[in-house]
Amino acid sequence: MRKSFVVGALSASVLLSGCQAVNTTSAGAVGVERQQYMFSMLSTDQVNQMYAQSYQQTLGEASSKGVLDKTSTDARRVRAIADRLIAQTPKFRPDAAQWQWEVNLIKSDELNANCGPGGKIFFYSGLIDKLKLSDDEIAAVMGHEIAHALREHGREAMSKAYGIEMAKTGAGALLGLGQSSMALADTVVQYSLTLPNSRSNENEADLIGLELAARAGYNPNAAITLWNKMTAVSGGSQPEFMSTHPASASRIEALEAAIPKVMPLYEQARKS
Repeated sequence: MRKSFVVGALSASVLLSGCQAVNTTSAGAVGVERQQYMFSMLSTDQVNQMYAQSYQQTLGEASSKGVLDKTSTDARRVRAIADRLIAQTPKFRPDAAQWQWEVNLIKSDELNANCGPGGKIFFYSGLIDKLKLSDDEIAAVMGHEIAHALREHGREAMSKAYGIEMAKTGAGALLGLGQSSMALADTVVQYSLTLPNSRSNENEADLIGLELAARAGYNPNAAITLWNKMTAVSGGSQPEFMSTHPASASRIEALEAAIPKVMPLYEQARKS
């Protein structure tokens, strides 16, 4: 038992030694201040470039299948809402103004949306059609996704993956561990360092997305109606969006608690 504990501690120490502490965004009115640990050899630009290549490939495939929608009313809605949200991103990180933002609507029954590293946005028509989303609710979804990109949660997850592999290799080589002990070390590191952050990431995206939408003039209360709709549809087969963004009573409670912090921003935006 003692040896297993030492393996876990050494693995964590190897992981952290290859990382640097950063805070990718300002705290905002919602107060997101968690320091993040990024693998020092994995830069923001590298991750953005890797995702941009993947994004272009997906765009090409969607176009060849005839499901890339650039002309419909919903496509125009999505782009207009995204433009307003993107205009507010420098409030959280000034360099986002220089990102090569892209926004595209995919014709699909999927209930899904995504904003990848560097500001590459996909929105799926199924999310709008099946949930009958208002503009405010579209802004709630998109603000949440943009927040993931601003906080570089993708790079953070990649950093952890790199770190875990380094930790396994480094600790194994150092102690001459067998396969079962290495599996235990992997489990310890993943549980103690990965799982809590994934929960934190969702909370951060909720809060920053809420503020982005409010600053852009979209009613922050739409985040509550959105998640209530998501919860209702998850009674059957779980939509993809729900598999990575699970709704819960505690999540809705956290959003409700944060709404008073951003409501003045919404009211100011509506006046202007």
